[in-house]
Amino acid sequence: MFFCYIVVSKSTGRYYIGSTHDLANRLREHNGGEGKHTRGGIPWEIVWSEEFVSRSGAMDREKQVKGRGAGRFLKDLERMQSG
Repeated sequence: MFFCYIVVSKSTGRYYIGSTHDLANRLREHNGGEGKHTRGGIPWEIVWSEEFVSRSGAMDREKQVKGRGAGRFLKDLERMQSG
């Protein structure tokens, strides 16, 4: 399985959008400072994820979420779930 995910930095409030085949390991990598884009925001927390059968499905969703912006995407999801 593959995942598209959003993590938020507990220290800066910044979002990061990505995709992976191992969500738990990827979060460990983010929090271990292994990525240059997320190193400055440790600690990170997963705030949203979606599972896909294919890597291409997860990557397509990642592009869609990045195009919308993580904050706006999460607000839209919240609105849809409460309304």
